[in-house]
Amino acid sequence: MPNIKSAIKRVKTNEKIRALQTSQKSALRSSIKSFQQTLENGSAEEAKAALVKTQKQLNQAAAKGLIHKNAAARKLSRLAKQLNNAQ
Repeated sequence: MPNIKSAIKRVKTNEKIRALQTSQKSALRSSIKSFQQTLENGSAEEAKAALVKTQKQLNQAAAKGLIHKNAAARKLSRLAKQLNNAQ
């Protein structure tokens, strides 16, 4: 445990940021899973709407640095490919 005041504050802020990022990553994964479930069970229009929502979340996560921009592009490409193959 740090003794210096600024180091103590840094530990606290790091914990808060880590908790926030963990919840954001979880929401992102949930969005991807919900798109895949919609793709399997729902219509093509519902799947397109879910893909747009997931695309927005992926792009925001990449912009914030939550995930790497190439990882976001790769995931988005794979999801779009799944949608196109299903149609």
